[in-house]
Amino acid sequence: MTDKINIRKLEADLWESADLLRAGSKLTSSQYCMPVLALLFLRYAYSRFKMVEAELLQNRPSRGGRVMPVEASDFAAKSALYLPREAQFDYLVNLSDDQPLGEAVNRAMSLVEEQSEQLTGILPKSYTMFSDELLRELLRIFNNKTLDEIGGDVIGRIYEYFLSKFAKAVASDDGVFFTPKSLVKMLVNVLEPRQGVMLDPACGSGGMFVQTGDFVNAGGMNANTQMTFYGQEKVEYNAQLCLMNMAVHGLNGRIVSGDEANSFYHDAHNLAGKCDYVMANPPFNVDKVKSESASAAGRLPFGLPGVNAKTKEIGNANYLWISYFYAYLNDHGRAGFVMASSATDSANKDRDIREKLVLTGDVDVMVSVGNNFFYTLSLPCSLWFFDKAKRLENKNRVLFIDARNYYTVVDRTLNEWTEWQLKNLQAIVHLYRGETEKYKNLLAEYDQALAGIGLTEAEAQLGAAKQNAKNAIANAQRKDKKQVEGEMAVTIANCEDKLETARQREWLVSKFGLDGEYQDVLGLCKIATIDEISEKNYSLTPGAYVGVAEVEDDGVDFHQRMNEIHTELASLNKEANELMSEIMKEWETLNTK
Repeated sequence: MTDKINIRKLEADLWESADLLRAGSKLTSSQYCMPVLALLFLRYAYSRFKMVEAELLQNRPSRGGRVMPVEASDFAAKSALYLPREAQFDYLVNLSDDQPLGEAVNRAMSLVEEQSEQLTGILPKSYTMFSDELLRELLRIFNNKTLDEIGGDVIGRIYEYFLSKFAKAVASDDGVFFTPKSLVKMLVNVLEPRQGVMLDPACGSGGMFVQTGDFVNAGGMNANTQMTFYGQEKVEYNAQLCLMNMAVHGLNGRIVSGDEANSFYHDAHNLAGKCDYVMANPPFNVDKVKSESASAAGRLPFGLPGVNAKTKEIGNANYLWISYFYAYLNDHGRAGFVMASSATDSANKDRDIREKLVLTGDVDVMVSVGNNFFYTLSLPCSLWFFDKAKRLENKNRVLFIDARNYYTVVDRTLNEWTEWQLKNLQAIVHLYRGETEKYKNLLAEYDQALAGIGLTEAEAQLGAAKQNAKNAIANAQRKDKKQVEGEMAVTIANCEDKLETARQREWLVSKFGLDGEYQDVLGLCKIATIDEISEKNYSLTPGAYVGVAEVEDDGVDFHQRMNEIHTELASLNKEANELMSEIMKEWETLNTK
């Protein structure tokens, strides 16, 4: 837990320091984003370089008492980049003030590209637009020793954190370039990729590849040997972010960008019918797609969506994407993608395509997601899943999950699923697939994390921790107060985590028991047959099937509480008016001087 707090603090501190530099310069977020992420990438490459170098030198042969130097091929064998001296982070950090730093960083990026065909022409070389003072300060910020002390893929996580922060300020012309991690993890958790060909035809900054790599590696396999990653991304800026993101996480991929990567008109990797997995978060509700060009490009097993007779354009491309995702799958492939919530029951040609799709029996799971899951959009969305090799019992059934009311609030404009919430949603899918052993394994995870305590005990522990913290801080000497506050914060955070874990276990067990027997839960999930779906005009909206759960009476008198709120509001308005009156008096006094 201490590590988690340190990493969170480190992320925030690094971002705040780097963003203050941007604010102090005249650079826009879009000018600043790529160079800063590339410096983080360079820091990661250097950290990994030093770790692998130490491993190589341990058993290095020697001649004449001299250890043989390491070579680029030695690093390639361990999936690490070899860095020439002038591309190593500490070399740049220690350059003297009289050497032009921008030129040195540009050269470092060029030298790194020479070591990786995947990165050729990708890394920015625009560092001379930065002042040497700003660059030197950025290098100092990213040279933080804590990065090496914490261990693990910390820089990969920090890279993603920076990417998410930039996403709020740098949305590309075609929508956000960063899909929030909890949505991507949900896609990966349901698809459960193991090995084979994976395609993301709208790959943005590569989050689908990174999370798939993490999932495969966590299963004890090597993602680069088990998976072949392909991507298409029309916006070249986003494709560069993708390749850097993959490199930061040690992944290899084939990414095509530019006009030939426009998925509406090109199957750039010739993968129709060949993919084991398709994952994507495509731009929603795209219009003015040329119908003749789209038709000529194929991958339309259910025909074209609605076409404007005059302009010969497709007015909404959502069902082009949906058709493509299905068409790319081989005979046992799985697809998972994010889509505008309106697509689950849109009418006319969309409805006809949806009927054909449902009748294949390959629609597997549909999930409704609530508002505020994106960094730059507040709209709800849906997660769609196809499986062309469903178990026989589910061939003509679809699992609907309405998760619009199941999430954790991060801040006023952002929601997410926590790790336990993701596992709980995944558990529902496991039960639908008859995988009760995986459900029991999850309960064992809960029990291990909770160390035998239940919800009541967790609540009591948190209350005691807060009271102890209050007493300890009150009794601490002035010089020790900061240290005591830090220690108490760690203890309280541990208790809060344990309480949240207990709550999520209670949520799951209250619905599916200790044995893990699937049942439809009002307001949450339902397994519907194709006949039931046809009765609802082939709607794939989860809310149409799961119903609405009864709202528990919270014991609050509505009218009484509304009166209290109005009284509070009137009091606040009065205070605001008095404050404004005082401000105006001060302003008039200043003007008469």
